[in-house]
Amino acid sequence: MHNKTLAELAAGLARKEFSSRELTQHFLDRIQRFDGELNSFVTVCAAQALQQADAADAMRTAGNASALTGVPFAQKDIFCTQGVKTACGSKMLDNFIAPYNAAVIEKFNAAGAVMLGKTNMDEFAMGSSNETSFYGPVKNPWDKTKVPGGSSGGSAAAVAARLAPAATGTDTGGSIRQPAALCNLTGLKPTYGRVSRWGMIAFASSLDQAGPMAQTAEDAALMLNAMSGHDARDSTSIVHPVPDYTATLGASIAGLRIGLPKQYFGEGLDAGVAKIIAAAISELEKLGATVVDIDLPASDLAVPAYYVIAPAECSSNLSRFDGVRFGHRCDNPKDLTDLYKRSRAEGFGAEVKRRIMVGTYALSAGYYDAYYLQAQKVRRLIKSDFERAFEKCDVIAGPTSPSVAFGLGEKQANPIAMYLSDIYTIATNLAGLPGMSLPAGFEKNLPVGLQLIGNYWSEARLLNVAHRYQQVTDWHRRVPAEFA
Repeated sequence: MHNKTLAELAAGLARKEFSSRELTQHFLDRIQRFDGELNSFVTVCAAQALQQADAADAMRTAGNASALTGVPFAQKDIFCTQGVKTACGSKMLDNFIAPYNAAVIEKFNAAGAVMLGKTNMDEFAMGSSNETSFYGPVKNPWDKTKVPGGSSGGSAAAVAARLAPAATGTDTGGSIRQPAALCNLTGLKPTYGRVSRWGMIAFASSLDQAGPMAQTAEDAALMLNAMSGHDARDSTSIVHPVPDYTATLGASIAGLRIGLPKQYFGEGLDAGVAKIIAAAISELEKLGATVVDIDLPASDLAVPAYYVIAPAECSSNLSRFDGVRFGHRCDNPKDLTDLYKRSRAEGFGAEVKRRIMVGTYALSAGYYDAYYLQAQKVRRLIKSDFERAFEKCDVIAGPTSPSVAFGLGEKQANPIAMYLSDIYTIATNLAGLPGMSLPAGFEKNLPVGLQLIGNYWSEARLLNVAHRYQQVTDWHRRVPAEFA
């Protein structure tokens, strides 16, 4: 059962080929068998999952089921989940039991889905390798000496190893797409404001967006149907119609204009990855798409702009973790200042401290104009580049990551090299655009992801292009031999 897609499992449940309890128990058994080495889960909710499965079976018997009723999922440990530890990969929240459900959790519960557990992640979603987690690094199922990507690396590894049919992720600068690429999954970052951020622990509020991580575009469409919609509790949630993302999956892509930015195919891109991306684009051309060259001249400024804006917002968002109201509190503080200092020093890891310091500096008097304000101006230039590009094309294509998965520990001593892992994904977040990664082939026996970027609210088109590609290729069906 574990090699079936989300859509296939939903169909099997509808035909009563198996029950939700049987399906849930199967995946719980796989987690127990395989996850000790992968470390993809922080919390496994076995008893709760089986209760939800029984409730889902009752819903199906009563004829009240939706498409996802009874299907097991993994949830990234960034979404507050009532009664369950929500640690966000940090010692700071290791003792935090969420008193309410995030909007995303609410929506999956309303659909009758089953939560297998909460997945490991880079601390407060800060990282590109899932090595900054307080709970230890996650290993890539394709090669356990390699990283799975981050920050949604636990979700990616769990789905790649078929410990869960699908999972949620969040994407601040590529944290859905990059691990999807490194683990051979389909991952989608929706338009900013498409999915509610309420109850999702914030890293950088103007960049964070939740999305699906699954085997196929069809599965991602099913998940996005459940996740999307306006939420009055989230001031960044946008009122915009939610289409049925599965309705146009099979539409022809004849005449589709694919833009190829020269900045995404230059220095820094691994030659083997470039060859695979070229072959994937050729497949799309065989399906009737045409290719046009486009220019995104401000692309080179995306990484430096991001690493001013994101740390500035993280500095503000993480100021609430002070040892007073919730989270880690140091022992026997001498006074209030000592409480603040030691609680934060003990609770946060090195990468989070680094970004808080950078962000606080960028926002400080005398430096705000020189750094933060300039970065926001660059952000506007990046957005304008995309606006001009979409006058010439319908979808932008390129690599998701400049290389295949790198070794555990390989880049930990060099933060700049780590930051450049997201060089092709960051601009999408700065502009608020939807983007996705889909399996495109293998280099050195490791997965390569093709990135597609669309105009605002064009998730249905991206999913359509990805689905048509997956109808003529089988990369997305490949599973690591150990977990097949």
